[in-house]
Amino acid sequence: MPSDSDSIITLGKVNGVFGVKGWIKVYSYTAQQDDILSYKDWYLQQAGQWRKVKLLNGQRQGKGIVANIEGIVDRDQALALQDTLIGTVRDALPKLSADEFYWSDLMGLNVVTVDRQQLGEISHLFETGANDVMVVKGDRERWIPWLMNDVIKQVDLNEGIVQVDWDPDF
Repeated sequence: MPSDSDSIITLGKVNGVFGVKGWIKVYSYTAQQDDILSYKDWYLQQAGQWRKVKLLNGQRQGKGIVANIEGIVDRDQALALQDTLIGTVRDALPKLSADEFYWSDLMGLNVVTVDRQQLGEISHLFETGANDVMVVKGDRERWIPWLMNDVIKQVDLNEGIVQVDWDPDF
């Protein structure tokens, strides 16, 4: 069991039950919805604590994902997991190239312009189809497109800074 909650990356959450044999409906945060099924060791967060479980089986069901995890054998047990976060250990995630980042690593980073003007912190990111957008909250909220090299000039995870070429008045 990981000792540091930062080593668990959230992949999705339980958002319902499926059938009477303990299967759960899963809302996946992964890039491809069913990528969550490629992680066999899941961690469930309940009462602020992560608990390791094995994914026994899972599949696409309609527009969503359903899964069967160890120790959950009936509908009542599955219902007790409603809204429970699902995670995995960071080491299980694919390695990224130098200019790729997991969104979870970007949350809370300070965003500054190339002129070192503070814009705020990354609140969250979302996809638009064309590109990802980071939402920066400071003196006001800004939506800044995540375009490496064009808008995003530098990401320093150690310093907690994202440098952008962005007009602060926009």
